Amino acid sequence: MKKLLEKLQIKDVNIGACAGEGQWFEDPQGPELVSYNPATGEPIAKIIQATEKTYEQVISQADEAFKSWRMMPAPQRGMVVRDVGEVLRELKEPLGELVTLEMGKIRAEGIGEVQEMIDVCDFAVGLSRQLYGLTMHSERPGHRMYEQWHPLGAIGIITAFNFPVAVWAWNAAIAAACGDTIVWKPSSSTPLTAVAVQNVCNRVMADYGLKGIFNIVIGFGSVVGERMINDKRLPLISFTGSTKMGRRVSEAAARRFGRTILELGGNNAIIVAEDADLDMAVRTILFGAVGTAGQRCTSTRRIIMHESIASDLTQRIIQAYKQVRLGDPMEEGILMGPLVTKAAVEDMMAALEKVKEQGGEIICGGHQLKELGEQFVEPTIVKMPSQTEIVHHETFAPILYLLEYKDIEEAIRLHNEVPQGLSSAIFTTSLLTAEKFLSHEGSDCGIANVNIGTSGAEIGGAFGGEKETGGGRESGSDSWKGYMRRQTNTINWSKELPLAQGIKFGD
Repeated sequence: MKKLLEKLQIKDVNIGACAGEGQWFEDPQGPELVSYNPATGEPIAKIIQATEKTYEQVISQADEAFKSWRMMPAPQRGMVVRDVGEVLRELKEPLGELVTLEMGKIRAEGIGEVQEMIDVCDFAVGLSRQLYGLTMHSERPGHRMYEQWHPLGAIGIITAFNFPVAVWAWNAAIAAACGDTIVWKPSSSTPLTAVAVQNVCNRVMADYGLKGIFNIVIGFGSVVGERMINDKRLPLISFTGSTKMGRRVSEAAARRFGRTILELGGNNAIIVAEDADLDMAVRTILFGAVGTAGQRCTSTRRIIMHESIASDLTQRIIQAYKQVRLGDPMEEGILMGPLVTKAAVEDMMAALEKVKEQGGEIICGGHQLKELGEQFVEPTIVKMPSQTEIVHHETFAPILYLLEYKDIEEAIRLHNEVPQGLSSAIFTTSLLTAEKFLSHEGSDCGIANVNIGTSGAEIGGAFGGEKETGGGRESGSDSWKGYMRRQTNTINWSKELPLAQGIKFGD
């Protein structure tokens, strides 16, 4: 562990506020935060968190840096982002292992998360030459009308523990290419990975003689988070977390007419039709429900299966679950590690009690595995007679609910009746059924897939969901527009002053 931390410039005591060219702000008043390994419960390193004083230093520097950063041509800004991606390539393995060490996802997923960062940096480099606006035909002779996009300012990024580095990159790489500066508040459960990423950014900024472009503030939500969502110097807050907290962020930002990008809860389902390839479906369900110990916003939480294949599919899923190896996520062959905190374990156990109260049957798993560690649990399969309150609620843990349906209309109704709307999928070999699922009367989610699962979104597509998922979009497609402001321009190159709509005003 010591060598791993040294490669990433992680010390025993780290400072939790940084702005500029490696300028870590020391604050003797900052409270201490200990990062723990969820697999063993052992402390990894300490963070001295930011206070209001250091928060102000970081925001002021990011705000000031924006004035010059926005004037750098976008392709040049893209080269800075490119070099962040190059350093991440160098450190892909140790940073991925730190994700595993601090968050608990298996090593392959930790390294895969860093690959996501690299991919979105590559995407942003190309994007820096494609910040297109439209040219429109004016109704007035001798006039030209077009639109252009300008950077917003210093933007706030608040991320969750489950993807402690990738979600930052989805926002920061795109926003930086757009000409914004970044202020990042990472989860208090995964502060060390954030320090490691900031060290990468500091190295690149130093190479270019830049400061204040990529900034970090680690601290309590009541101190740092509240300041950010109410700070007029941050015109945009991108927040990833629970629906409850997302509502708080949205309300606070709206009061000051700030913008938000919200990536909140998911309660993702896979419909398995009577004509589905069950071998493919089972493999996909296993990855979607068990991967990251069910702690992804895109984790598969509900299986809505046709009654004719329900018995067969249920047995196949149970057999697949019995083959899942649990243990130290750094070990080869392990498919599921621990939950991130003891509180997460308690939430899962409480949810399973509600399952029993609401008529559900636990048919696989359902126990803590204290012999492996305090935060290890069995991945659990629950058969439900209907979608009760607990099924409508997202429990951030490896609980998979099985429900049955008679026809595709009923399946889609069951699918859509939960309050969340992030990711969805259907397994079918029928073109008609697939197209119905993707139609206006089909899935109401931001992501809808056919014959692949709910997890594993690619960089090129816009990521996000509807309803209580928040409506935000990050990463691909035209998500970049969320980090910029649109301006419509009209140029009169004639010697006349005609008004629009043919209006005559005076002589």
